Amino acid sequence: MMRFAAALVAGAATVALSTSAAFAAETLDAVKERGEVVCGVSTGLPGFSNPDESGQWSGIDVDVCRAVGAAVLGDADKVKFVPLTAKERFTALQSGEIDILSRNTTWTLTRDSSLGLNFAGVNYYDGQGFLVKKDLGVSSATELDGASVCIQAGTTTELNLADYFRFKGMEYSPVVFDTSDQTVQGFSAGRCDVLTSDQSQLYALRTKLDDPDSAMVLPEVISKEPLGPVVRQGDDQWFNIVKWTLFAQLNAEELGVTMDNVEDMKSSDNPSIKRLIGTDGDMGEKLGLAADWAANVVAQVGNYGEMFERNVGMDTPLQIARGLNALWTAGGIQYAPPIR
Repeated sequence: MMRFAAALVAGAATVALSTSAAFAAETLDAVKERGEVVCGVSTGLPGFSNPDESGQWSGIDVDVCRAVGAAVLGDADKVKFVPLTAKERFTALQSGEIDILSRNTTWTLTRDSSLGLNFAGVNYYDGQGFLVKKDLGVSSATELDGASVCIQAGTTTELNLADYFRFKGMEYSPVVFDTSDQTVQGFSAGRCDVLTSDQSQLYALRTKLDDPDSAMVLPEVISKEPLGPVVRQGDDQWFNIVKWTLFAQLNAEELGVTMDNVEDMKSSDNPSIKRLIGTDGDMGEKLGLAADWAANVVAQVGNYGEMFERNVGMDTPLQIARGLNALWTAGGIQYAPPIR
Protein backbone atom coordinates (compact mmCIF):
# COMPACT_ATOMS: atom_id res chain seq x y z
CA MET A 1 0.00 0.00 0.00
CA MET A 2 2.83 2.41 0.85
CA ARG A 3 4.54 1.68 -2.48
CA PHE A 4 1.22 2.17 -4.29
CA ALA A 5 0.63 5.53 -2.55
CA ALA A 6 4.15 6.66 -3.39
CA ALA A 7 3.61 5.70 -7.03
CA LEU A 8 0.41 7.73 -7.14
CA VAL A 9 2.17 10.79 -5.73
CA ALA A 10 5.04 10.42 -8.20
CA GLY A 11 2.60 9.97 -11.06
CA ALA A 12 0.63 13.09 -10.10
CA ALA A 13 3.84 15.11 -9.95
CA THR A 14 4.88 13.83 -13.38
CA VAL A 15 1.50 14.77 -14.87
CA ALA A 16 1.71 18.26 -13.32
CA LEU A 17 5.21 18.80 -14.70
CA SER A 18 4.39 17.53 -18.18
CA THR A 19 1.18 19.57 -18.32
CA SER A 20 3.07 22.65 -17.20
CA ALA A 21 5.73 22.19 -19.87
CA ALA A 22 3.12 21.68 -22.60
CA PHE A 23 1.44 24.99 -21.84
CA ALA A 24 4.68 26.82 -21.14
CA ALA A 25 6.19 26.48 -24.59
CA GLU A 26 3.33 28.45 -26.14
CA THR A 27 3.05 31.35 -23.70
CA LEU A 28 4.30 34.35 -25.71
CA ASP A 29 2.42 33.34 -28.86
CA ALA A 30 -0.74 32.71 -26.84
CA VAL A 31 -0.49 36.12 -25.14
CA LYS A 32 -0.02 37.91 -28.47
CA GLU A 33 -2.90 36.05 -30.11
CA ARG A 34 -5.17 36.64 -27.10
CA GLY A 35 -4.15 40.28 -26.84
CA GLU A 36 -3.80 40.21 -23.05
CA VAL A 37 -1.71 38.79 -20.26
CA VAL A 38 -3.64 36.62 -17.79
CA CYS A 39 -2.30 37.26 -14.30
CA GLY A 40 -3.08 35.37 -11.10
CA VAL A 41 -3.35 37.64 -8.06
CA SER A 42 -4.64 37.46 -4.49
CA THR A 43 -8.29 37.64 -3.54
CA GLY A 44 -7.58 41.09 -2.10
CA LEU A 45 -4.53 42.44 -0.27
CA PRO A 46 -4.20 46.25 -0.11
CA GLY A 47 -0.96 47.54 -1.59
CA PHE A 48 -0.20 44.26 -3.38
CA SER A 49 -3.24 43.16 -5.37
CA ASN A 50 -6.60 44.59 -4.47
CA PRO A 51 -9.71 45.56 -6.49
CA ASP A 52 -11.58 48.82 -5.88
CA GLU A 53 -15.37 49.20 -5.92
CA SER A 54 -15.39 49.32 -9.72
CA GLY A 55 -13.28 46.18 -10.03
CA GLN A 56 -10.07 47.97 -11.01
CA TRP A 57 -7.02 46.19 -9.62
CA SER A 58 -4.01 47.96 -8.10
CA GLY A 59 -0.93 47.04 -6.08
CA ILE A 60 2.73 46.20 -6.50
CA ASP A 61 1.94 42.63 -7.63
CA VAL A 62 -0.63 43.96 -10.07
CA ASP A 63 1.95 46.38 -11.47
CA VAL A 64 4.35 43.51 -12.14
CA CYS A 65 1.78 42.08 -14.55
CA ARG A 66 0.93 45.50 -15.99
CA ALA A 67 4.64 45.96 -16.68
CA VAL A 68 4.73 42.66 -18.59
CA GLY A 69 1.68 43.80 -20.57
CA ALA A 70 3.52 46.99 -21.49
CA ALA A 71 6.66 45.07 -22.46
CA VAL A 72 4.92 42.42 -24.58
CA LEU A 73 1.86 44.20 -25.97
CA GLY A 74 2.86 47.85 -25.59
CA ASP A 75 -0.11 48.46 -23.29
CA ALA A 76 -0.11 48.01 -19.51
CA ASP A 77 -3.90 47.84 -19.50
CA LYS A 78 -3.99 44.66 -21.58
CA VAL A 79 -4.02 42.41 -18.52
CA LYS A 80 -6.76 40.17 -17.15
CA PHE A 81 -6.58 39.59 -13.40
CA VAL A 82 -7.70 36.26 -11.90
CA PRO A 83 -8.12 36.25 -8.08
CA LEU A 84 -6.77 33.06 -6.51
CA THR A 85 -6.52 31.67 -2.99
CA ALA A 86 -3.20 30.34 -1.71
CA LYS A 87 -4.45 26.79 -2.32
CA GLU A 88 -5.48 27.51 -5.92
CA ARG A 89 -2.53 29.56 -7.15
CA PHE A 90 -0.01 26.92 -8.24
CA THR A 91 -2.57 24.66 -9.92
CA ALA A 92 -3.90 27.61 -11.91
CA LEU A 93 -0.41 28.33 -13.24
CA GLN A 94 0.47 24.69 -13.90
CA SER A 95 -2.75 24.11 -15.84
CA GLY A 96 -2.30 27.15 -18.10
CA GLU A 97 -5.24 29.06 -16.65
CA ILE A 98 -2.89 32.01 -16.06
CA ASP A 99 0.34 33.19 -17.71
CA ILE A 100 1.94 34.66 -14.59
CA LEU A 101 1.36 34.24 -10.88
CA SER A 102 2.03 37.53 -9.11
CA ARG A 103 0.50 36.93 -5.72
CA ASN A 104 2.78 37.64 -2.71
CA THR A 105 4.31 34.19 -3.19
CA THR A 106 7.49 33.10 -1.41
CA TRP A 107 10.37 31.66 -3.42
CA THR A 108 11.48 28.36 -1.84
CA LEU A 109 13.53 25.39 -2.98
CA THR A 110 10.55 23.02 -2.95
CA ARG A 111 8.37 25.34 -4.99
CA ASP A 112 11.20 26.06 -7.42
CA SER A 113 12.16 22.42 -7.96
CA SER A 114 9.10 20.20 -7.67
CA LEU A 115 6.09 22.11 -9.02
CA GLY A 116 7.22 22.67 -12.61
CA LEU A 117 7.52 26.41 -11.94
CA ASN A 118 10.19 29.13 -12.09
CA PHE A 119 10.44 32.23 -9.90
CA ALA A 120 11.35 35.19 -12.10
CA GLY A 121 12.85 37.46 -9.44
CA VAL A 122 11.95 39.22 -6.20
CA ASN A 123 9.68 42.26 -6.29
CA TYR A 124 9.42 42.44 -2.48
CA TYR A 125 11.79 41.15 0.21
CA ASP A 126 9.70 40.24 3.23
CA GLY A 127 9.68 38.23 6.45
CA GLN A 128 7.02 36.63 8.63
CA GLY A 129 5.82 38.48 11.71
CA PHE A 130 2.96 38.77 14.20
CA LEU A 131 0.01 41.16 14.53
CA VAL A 132 -1.54 41.52 18.00
CA LYS A 133 -4.17 43.67 19.64
CA LYS A 134 -2.50 46.31 21.79
CA ASP A 135 -4.73 45.45 24.74
CA LEU A 136 -3.19 41.94 24.79
CA GLY A 137 -0.30 43.60 26.58
CA VAL A 138 2.61 41.91 24.80
CA SER A 139 5.55 43.61 23.10
CA SER A 140 7.50 40.59 21.84
CA ALA A 141 6.78 37.30 20.09
CA THR A 142 8.61 35.56 22.92
CA GLU A 143 5.61 36.37 25.14
CA LEU A 144 3.15 34.39 22.98
CA ASP A 145 3.40 31.03 24.76
CA GLY A 146 -0.06 29.42 24.79
CA ALA A 147 -1.54 31.89 22.29
CA SER A 148 -4.13 31.05 19.67
CA VAL A 149 -2.85 32.06 16.23
CA CYS A 150 -4.88 32.88 13.12
CA ILE A 151 -3.15 31.63 9.97
CA GLN A 152 -3.95 31.17 6.29
CA ALA A 153 -3.88 27.64 4.90
CA GLY A 154 -1.58 26.66 2.04
CA THR A 155 1.18 29.14 2.90
CA THR A 156 4.79 28.95 4.08
CA THR A 157 3.67 30.68 7.29
CA GLU A 158 2.27 27.41 8.69
CA LEU A 159 5.66 25.66 8.73
CA ASN A 160 7.51 28.81 9.84
CA LEU A 161 5.12 29.21 12.77
CA ALA A 162 5.55 25.60 13.88
CA ASP A 163 9.33 25.84 13.59
CA TYR A 164 9.51 29.09 15.57
CA PHE A 165 7.33 27.95 18.48
CA ARG A 166 9.07 24.56 18.67
CA PHE A 167 12.51 26.22 18.67
CA LYS A 168 11.42 28.64 21.43
CA GLY A 169 9.85 25.83 23.49
CA MET A 170 6.40 27.45 23.36
CA GLU A 171 2.91 26.11 22.69
CA TYR A 172 0.21 27.58 20.44
CA SER A 173 -3.21 26.73 19.05
CA PRO A 174 -3.60 27.27 15.28
CA VAL A 175 -6.87 28.71 13.92
CA VAL A 176 -6.73 28.08 10.16
CA PHE A 177 -8.62 29.97 7.42
CA ASP A 178 -8.69 29.63 3.63
CA THR A 179 -8.31 33.31 2.66
CA SER A 180 -6.56 36.38 4.03
CA ASP A 181 -9.93 38.15 4.44
CA GLN A 182 -11.24 35.28 6.57
CA THR A 183 -8.03 35.34 8.59
CA VAL A 184 -8.26 39.04 9.45
CA GLN A 185 -11.99 38.72 10.15
CA GLY A 186 -11.24 35.90 12.59
CA PHE A 187 -8.61 38.03 14.29
CA SER A 188 -10.95 41.03 14.45
CA ALA A 189 -13.74 38.89 15.93
CA GLY A 190 -11.47 37.56 18.68
CA ARG A 191 -11.15 34.03 17.32
CA CYS A 192 -7.42 34.21 18.06
CA ASP A 193 -4.90 36.24 20.04
CA VAL A 194 -2.44 36.69 17.18
CA LEU A 195 -2.45 36.87 13.39
CA THR A 196 0.72 35.70 11.64
CA SER A 197 1.74 36.29 8.05
CA ASP A 198 4.39 38.11 6.05
CA GLN A 199 4.91 41.53 7.60
CA SER A 200 3.80 43.25 4.40
CA GLN A 201 0.48 41.41 4.65
CA LEU A 202 0.14 42.31 8.31
CA TYR A 203 0.39 46.02 7.51
CA ALA A 204 -2.12 45.55 4.71
CA LEU A 205 -4.54 43.46 6.76
CA ARG A 206 -4.37 45.91 9.68
CA THR A 207 -5.96 48.54 7.40
CA LYS A 208 -9.03 46.28 7.16
CA LEU A 209 -9.68 46.39 10.92
CA ASP A 210 -12.45 48.67 12.21
CA ASP A 211 -9.77 50.40 14.28
CA PRO A 212 -6.33 49.84 12.73
CA ASP A 213 -4.65 51.70 15.59
CA SER A 214 -5.89 49.04 18.02
CA ALA A 215 -3.35 46.54 16.69
CA MET A 216 0.40 46.53 16.21
CA VAL A 217 3.03 44.46 14.43
CA LEU A 218 5.55 42.93 16.84
CA PRO A 219 9.25 43.58 16.09
CA GLU A 220 10.35 39.97 15.51
CA VAL A 221 10.85 38.73 11.94
CA ILE A 222 11.04 34.93 12.01
CA SER A 223 11.71 34.00 8.39
CA LYS A 224 12.98 35.05 4.97
CA GLU A 225 10.13 35.60 2.51
CA PRO A 226 11.39 36.68 -0.92
CA LEU A 227 8.19 37.38 -2.86
CA GLY A 228 8.05 37.47 -6.63
CA PRO A 229 6.35 36.55 -9.91
CA VAL A 230 6.20 32.92 -11.01
CA VAL A 231 5.95 31.30 -14.45
CA ARG A 232 5.84 27.74 -15.75
CA GLN A 233 9.03 25.83 -16.45
CA GLY A 234 9.71 24.80 -20.04
CA ASP A 235 9.51 28.21 -21.69
CA ASP A 236 12.79 30.07 -21.31
CA GLN A 237 11.66 32.94 -23.54
CA TRP A 238 8.65 33.78 -21.36
CA PHE A 239 10.71 33.29 -18.22
CA ASN A 240 13.29 35.76 -19.57
CA ILE A 241 10.62 38.31 -20.52
CA VAL A 242 9.05 38.37 -17.05
CA LYS A 243 12.44 38.35 -15.32
CA TRP A 244 13.93 41.15 -17.43
CA THR A 245 10.82 43.28 -17.19
CA LEU A 246 11.37 43.48 -13.42
CA PHE A 247 15.11 43.96 -13.96
CA ALA A 248 14.35 46.81 -16.37
CA GLN A 249 12.37 48.62 -13.68
CA LEU A 250 15.22 48.20 -11.18
CA ASN A 251 17.81 49.39 -13.69
CA ALA A 252 15.59 52.35 -14.60
CA GLU A 253 15.48 53.48 -10.98
CA GLU A 254 19.24 53.12 -10.64
CA LEU A 255 19.76 55.16 -13.84
CA GLY A 256 17.25 57.84 -12.86
CA VAL A 257 14.79 57.01 -15.66
CA THR A 258 11.21 57.76 -14.55
CA MET A 259 7.69 57.95 -15.91
CA ASP A 260 8.10 61.71 -16.29
CA ASN A 261 11.46 61.81 -18.05
CA VAL A 262 11.63 58.58 -20.08
CA GLU A 263 10.74 60.40 -23.32
CA ASP A 264 13.46 62.99 -22.74
CA MET A 265 15.94 60.21 -21.97
CA LYS A 266 15.66 59.02 -25.58
CA SER A 267 18.22 61.72 -26.43
CA SER A 268 20.58 60.64 -23.61
CA ASP A 269 24.23 59.90 -24.42
CA ASN A 270 24.49 57.43 -21.50
CA PRO A 271 25.11 53.98 -23.08
CA SER A 272 23.26 52.17 -20.27
CA ILE A 273 20.19 54.38 -20.70
CA LYS A 274 20.28 54.00 -24.49
CA ARG A 275 20.28 50.20 -24.20
CA LEU A 276 17.50 50.33 -21.59
CA ILE A 277 15.09 52.43 -23.63
CA GLY A 278 15.96 50.88 -26.98
CA THR A 279 17.74 53.68 -28.83
CA ASP A 280 20.87 51.53 -29.08
CA GLY A 281 21.49 47.80 -29.35
CA ASP A 282 19.11 44.91 -29.90
CA MET A 283 17.97 44.13 -26.35
CA GLY A 284 14.31 43.88 -27.34
CA GLU A 285 15.07 41.60 -30.26
CA LYS A 286 16.96 39.22 -27.96
CA LEU A 287 13.75 38.80 -25.93
CA GLY A 288 11.47 38.61 -28.94
CA LEU A 289 10.04 42.07 -28.16
CA ALA A 290 10.00 45.52 -29.73
CA ALA A 291 13.02 47.81 -29.28
CA ASP A 292 11.08 50.12 -26.94
CA TRP A 293 9.79 47.35 -24.66
CA ALA A 294 11.48 48.71 -21.52
CA ALA A 295 10.65 52.33 -22.38
CA ASN A 296 6.98 51.30 -22.50
CA VAL A 297 7.31 49.64 -19.09
CA VAL A 298 8.77 52.74 -17.45
CA ALA A 299 6.43 55.17 -19.24
CA GLN A 300 3.27 53.26 -18.30
CA VAL A 301 4.11 51.63 -14.95
CA GLY A 302 7.24 53.42 -13.70
CA ASN A 303 10.59 52.33 -12.40
CA TYR A 304 10.79 50.03 -9.37
CA GLY A 305 10.94 52.88 -6.85
CA GLU A 306 7.90 54.58 -8.36
CA MET A 307 5.99 51.29 -8.30
CA PHE A 308 6.94 50.67 -4.66
CA GLU A 309 6.12 54.16 -3.37
CA ARG A 310 2.82 54.37 -5.23
CA ASN A 311 1.50 51.13 -3.79
CA VAL A 312 3.04 50.50 -0.37
CA GLY A 313 5.31 53.47 0.41
CA MET A 314 5.25 56.01 3.22
CA ASP A 315 2.55 58.13 1.55
CA THR A 316 0.13 55.18 1.36
CA PRO A 317 -2.05 53.73 4.15
CA LEU A 318 0.52 50.92 4.59
CA GLN A 319 3.42 53.34 5.23
CA ILE A 320 6.14 50.78 4.53
CA ALA A 321 9.73 52.05 4.39
CA ARG A 322 11.93 50.73 1.59
CA GLY A 323 14.28 48.89 3.99
CA LEU A 324 15.65 45.78 2.25
CA ASN A 325 13.72 46.82 -0.86
CA ALA A 326 15.87 49.89 -1.39
CA LEU A 327 18.40 49.68 -4.21
CA TRP A 328 21.82 48.28 -3.36
CA THR A 329 23.16 51.79 -3.88
CA ALA A 330 20.90 53.05 -1.07
CA GLY A 331 21.52 50.41 1.60
CA GLY A 332 19.02 47.80 0.39
CA ILE A 333 19.45 44.52 -1.48
CA GLN A 334 17.46 45.19 -4.65
CA TYR A 335 20.00 44.61 -7.39
CA ALA A 336 19.46 43.83 -11.06
CA PRO A 337 21.89 42.49 -13.65
CA PRO A 338 22.83 45.07 -16.30
CA ILE A 339 21.03 45.38 -19.61
CA ARG A 340 23.86 44.89 -22.07
